[in-house]
Amino acid sequence: MEFGVVLQTDPPAWRVVELAQKAENLGFSYGWTFDSHILWQEPYVIYSQMLSATKRMIVGPMVTNPGTRDWTVTASHYATLNDMFGNRMICGIGRGDSAMRVIGKKPAKLATLSESMKVIKGLAEGEEVEYNGTTQQFPWAKSSELKILMAAYGPKALHLCGSETDGFILQLADLQLAEWTIGAVRKAAEEAGRDPDALHICVAAPAYVGTDLEHQREQCRWFGGMVGNHVADLVARYGDSSDAIPQALTDYIKEREGYDYSGHGKAGNSHTDFVPDDIVDRFCILGPEEAHIERLQALKDLGVDQFAIYLMHDQKDETLNAYGQRIIPALR
Repeated sequence: MEFGVVLQTDPPAWRVVELAQKAENLGFSYGWTFDSHILWQEPYVIYSQMLSATKRMIVGPMVTNPGTRDWTVTASHYATLNDMFGNRMICGIGRGDSAMRVIGKKPAKLATLSESMKVIKGLAEGEEVEYNGTTQQFPWAKSSELKILMAAYGPKALHLCGSETDGFILQLADLQLAEWTIGAVRKAAEEAGRDPDALHICVAAPAYVGTDLEHQREQCRWFGGMVGNHVADLVARYGDSSDAIPQALTDYIKEREGYDYSGHGKAGNSHTDFVPDDIVDRFCILGPEEAHIERLQALKDLGVDQFAIYLMHDQKDETLNAYGQRIIPALR
């Protein structure tokens, strides 16, 4: 199992670079950031510095979307940074939540997402693609390589992920839901004639190492609110008692009354009060080091290739140290 760290691009940007460098020194292989350019600083500018400050770390967004940038610009970002730093970029992508809704747009449709992934990957790998009625190619990107991992929760998105992408991002660490979603993605890959074992499976969730469980929950409750935005979309589409989606995913948002994006990904916001303790415990990995190792081993047994820590709480350095010094070695 490999490990990644997910950072918000809060100012100062150099703190993001510093944490990425520290994470690599502690054994983390991936450095991810949010991509919501109104709420935080522009990540693609920061990626160049993250890559420059590290030697091997793979860097990219968790997650970008098809709607806030022209696809050719996004592809050029990846191909350029790959040329500069030796194919160390990765693209996590989804329909778009905060980045789209904050500027008054709806998340992209799956058909748009599918088309965008083909264009971005094709251009970023130096191939010829059809875009907006034109044929385009980066002749200077022949040696560039780009994996695209798609974030998904619902049946149709999971099917698209398995049938068309290089991997799957599940933004929660619940074992039951991990088994269900990974199974759906692998099945879609098989049905499409692809090798399901070739998919890179990434689980991303907050991790907080310590013994004060009540405090850890309050620091990580925001995550249930963030996931709840996507769950609310699924409930609107499928209903809250559909056989298409496990109730283990949908039941907890019944008391949800909306969402304030000004507090997106931040601890202590009142709009996440609807998230119960058991959801925080299931979706995140909390507690002493032994609890982290146990959950991570179970995820590894389900076929998870990478665990990425959402590092948004008041013990960033302490959690990185615990993972690098003891937890990561235990999983290797």
